[in-house]
Amino acid sequence: MIDHEYRWYPVYTRSRAEKKAFDELIRKGITTYLPLRKTLKQWSDRKKIIEEPLLKSYLFVYISAKEYAEVLMTNGIARFLYFSGKIAAMPDQQIEQLKLLLATDEELEVFDYDIKPGEKVIIKAGPFKDMVAEMVSIHNKQRIILRLDNVGYSININTSMAFVEPI
Repeated sequence: MIDHEYRWYPVYTRSRAEKKAFDELIRKGITTYLPLRKTLKQWSDRKKIIEEPLLKSYLFVYISAKEYAEVLMTNGIARFLYFSGKIAAMPDQQIEQLKLLLATDEELEVFDYDIKPGEKVIIKAGPFKDMVAEMVSIHNKQRIILRLDNVGYSININTSMAFVEPI
């Protein structure tokens, strides 16, 4: 029995194909949401504010089960996301919260990993690049405190989540 109830589903796209897949789905008449954020990009000769996907390689479609195949046959779409063997659906409330979050002027950083206090991380940029540290606390995604043990002392530093990744 096919479920005819409409739900939001996250869809994985090919790399850097989010906007093309979004346009194609809209052209097919499928309700689609691609969360975009404005970012200042700098090239050697100019700066420009561009809109880029908040979640790389993801967009959301509002469909019923009978439209799965139509979405998968869309240029740029790779696959649906699965959870416990079923295509993952998202509550309407989460999509609305994401829209509200993007409606603010707050600077957003998105990470595809979850680092908890006590975990070992490596610093990817800045003056402490390539150092291994222990996550001490996360005050917000912009300001975290790391403990650097490999210098012979424990030193607390403040840095951004953008500069660390789990080991």
